[in-house]
Amino acid sequence: MQPATSYQQILAISTPIMLGSAVQNIIALSDSVFLYHLSEGDFAAIGFVGVFYLIVAAIGFGFSKGGQIIIARRMGEGQYQEVGRSFYAMLYFELALAVLMFGFMQFGCQYFFTFFVDSPTILQKSLEYLEYRSYGVFFSYTGVAIVALYTGIARPAFIIVDTIILAIVNILLNYCFIFGYELAGIRFPAMGIAGAGLASTIAEGVAFVVFLGYMFWDQQTRLFRLFQLPNIDLKLIRTQFNIGAPIVAQAVVGLGSWFVFFGIVENLGERQLAITNLVRMVYLVLSIPCWGFASGINTLVSNFIGQRKRQAVIPIIWKTAKICLLFTLVISLPVLLFPEHILYPLLGSEDMSLITEARPIFNVLIVILILFAIGGVYFNGLAGTGATYYGLKIQFFCAVGYLIYIYYVVEHAKGGLEWAWAAEIFYWATMLLLTIWYLRSKEWYQLKV
Repeated sequence: MQPATSYQQILAISTPIMLGSAVQNIIALSDSVFLYHLSEGDFAAIGFVGVFYLIVAAIGFGFSKGGQIIIARRMGEGQYQEVGRSFYAMLYFELALAVLMFGFMQFGCQYFFTFFVDSPTILQKSLEYLEYRSYGVFFSYTGVAIVALYTGIARPAFIIVDTIILAIVNILLNYCFIFGYELAGIRFPAMGIAGAGLASTIAEGVAFVVFLGYMFWDQQTRLFRLFQLPNIDLKLIRTQFNIGAPIVAQAVVGLGSWFVFFGIVENLGERQLAITNLVRMVYLVLSIPCWGFASGINTLVSNFIGQRKRQAVIPIIWKTAKICLLFTLVISLPVLLFPEHILYPLLGSEDMSLITEARPIFNVLIVILILFAIGGVYFNGLAGTGATYYGLKIQFFCAVGYLIYIYYVVEHAKGGLEWAWAAEIFYWATMLLLTIWYLRSKEWYQLKV
């Protein structure tokens, strides 16, 4: 498939990616909802450790973007055999990276978390979750490599099916392992937050096996020689690393600043952390269109450059941003304006005080999502040009300002959670302006990938 600039083509590519790129969001939502009904302590803990695991997942996802950009470029150039070589270079690196991250989560997090967490309860529950969740990194990292392949060749339709399977399995197993219910005649142990980690890992494993089976069945991938295992190509891996490393650094800086934010909020008490986790959970769900269209624009931009159609890059980014904003507003406004009614079926409880106390932050979230919808697409469009190091500079500058603002508001000004969350407005507005300036400069015309 050769991408075009029509709105229909943008939707055809971005909609499946919208769901596929939201895998970790879906898992985080499922874990949070079930633990919300278990206890406020577990709900607060999943907010903290959930953000940490999002960073872990984002590292693998970021490196896969380097492979995705090269695959899309080779597709645009018509070098189909190079697509398969690029995929395996990405896969080899992801597997090696998974081993390193697994070792850190198993042996390093107990010491690492003590720098951010004061509550012994939050610390213990976070480690219980990671004890089982850490095994999922192998399925996650190899899975994003496969998703990057199908996204790069602009054939992402099966991502929808695989994501639905993952969500169903995760919900069912969360129900069983967290509370210890019986399913299909099997009595499961009540494991609490550790059960959420186990359920999510098994769900990712099932989704990986299903997608692997689809790859073997898919006749159209024969063109890329995916079943001829190549030798390890260190030069190609290095090229992908050079493109992906700044994207990973961007994710670590962006989500890392969010992780520090949760650590600062945790110092205010478990109640404030629970409120922030509720807002985070809503934010993750409502930002799914943003992540999907942002990931899709990577493929579109890189493919057009491979076809020597650089003049189409900025128009396609703007078109994608408009669609993303429309989707985001349609989904977000009912939830944020009427949270008591929309969220009650999901979080139904006699005590709705968490939602009530979070309402001022939901108003701030409307502005954040508007800026994210446009800024996220433009920023990922920049990444699609190969200008990932400039993107890293932008994200680092924005993240430093973000952290300075949060530290001052929470630790000194005592401005409350809504003022702390307003830092996201500064973050996305600054990022959007700097990205537009760079794209209009046309310096990216000279980049080689």
